[in-house]
Amino acid sequence: MTIMIKKCTLEDVQDLQTISVKTFSETFQEQNSPEHLNAYIERAYNLEQLKHEIANPSSHFYFIYSDQETAGYLKANTDEAQSEAMGNDSLEIERIYVKKKFQKHGLGKHLMNKALEIALEQHKKKIWLGVWEDNENAIAFYQKKGFVQTGSHSFFMGDDEQVDLIMTKTLL
Repeated sequence: MTIMIKKCTLEDVQDLQTISVKTFSETFQEQNSPEHLNAYIERAYNLEQLKHEIANPSSHFYFIYSDQETAGYLKANTDEAQSEAMGNDSLEIERIYVKKKFQKHGLGKHLMNKALEIALEQHKKKIWLGVWEDNENAIAFYQKKGFVQTGSHSFFMGDDEQVDLIMTKTLL
C-alpha cells in the first residue's frame, strides 16, 4: 500500500467536497436523521463555503491517498481560523476523516502526524480538537495519541444540538 499526503488547493475543491460529504455521511448517518445530516452537509460542504475555507491562509487542507485513491483528508486551523478562541499558540484539528473502507489501515495516524508537523513548524504549544461524545472509536484513537478531555462545546447537526468533547494535547 502506497500512501501519499498532498496539500489541497482551490483547484481541488470539487474533490474536497466529494470526500467531505462521503466521509461525514459514512461516519454519522446511522446516528442522525437524514434531515439533520443533510442540513449540516448543505451548510458545511457547499462549494462556496469550501472555497472560502481553502482560501484562508490559516486553514490547511490535506488529502491522503492510498494506492492513488483519495482515502481521506485533514483540515487544520491556526490563529483566527480556529473554531474556538484557543489562542495563537494552538492548532485545531477541525476535520480528520478517512473513508470506511480505509479505516484501520493507519491512515488516521498519518493525518494526525501531518497535523503535528504543521503545529511544530508553526511553533504551536498545543493541538486540540472537538469530537462527538458518542464517537467512541475516535475518542479512543485520540486518547491513544495523547489527547485528554479539557472541555466541551455544542455542535449543531442541522438543528439538533449535540455535545463535542474538546480534547487537547500539549506539545514539547
